[in-house]
Amino acid sequence: MPAANETKGRAGGVQSIERAFGLLETMADEGGTMGLSQLATASGLPLPTIHRLVRTLVDLGYLRQEPSRQYVLGPKLIKLGESSAHLLGVRARPHLTRLVDELGESANMAMLDGDQIVYVAQVPSRHSMRMFTEVGRRVLPHCTAVGKALLADLPPERTRDLLQRTGMPRYTEHTITAPDEFARQLEAAARDGYAIDDGEQELGVRCIAVAVPEAPAPLAISISGPAGRMTDELINRAAPLLTEVSLALAADLR
Repeated sequence: MPAANETKGRAGGVQSIERAFGLLETMADEGGTMGLSQLATASGLPLPTIHRLVRTLVDLGYLRQEPSRQYVLGPKLIKLGESSAHLLGVRARPHLTRLVDELGESANMAMLDGDQIVYVAQVPSRHSMRMFTEVGRRVLPHCTAVGKALLADLPPERTRDLLQRTGMPRYTEHTITAPDEFARQLEAAARDGYAIDDGEQELGVRCIAVAVPEAPAPLAISISGPAGRMTDELINRAAPLLTEVSLALAADLR
């Protein structure tokens, strides 16, 4: 007979497992650190239920309690994340290769991991001079096309909270550091269906990105290259192709 906290959830699932993963996802969305009362408010679950789930996740190594009594995502999640990211990269590679074949520039896939963007796959351009982003590299979302494409899909209040936690450090003279200007860029990305980084993370580098719809994690794909080759004409050709490839990738990940 199942325990009280293992009653069936939706579609025959185990409710306690659904709730535990829901808490982990909530914490990831909020930057990885939360207290019990915050988790109770965000989840709508009773505090005793939250406490029981959190203690189990701590015992398993998926959460850790800080001296402040806040809870943070635990190191055991790293192994799961790395394995999942590797598999995502394998599935994405044929789609990224198509972008390189048709557009000639490096293609990337990145995901929103907490408050940061992490690159999980890349197929480099065949040009001798090309952009190379190391898989596993982490950057802040405000200065990247993939970051903008992903944040454009989030409620404005979540983006605002994220930027308050990370700040908006300047990397080049083109980096957007004003929240209002950044909000306008996100509105444009949501309207146009793609986002652009025009030398905002690295001078002389231009990038265009789109979000992958209904992906299992917040994912975006992009192409990037030297500004001299990433012309407006190439950007205009890339936007519909990126959208087409993102839909094909989304279907492949289901």
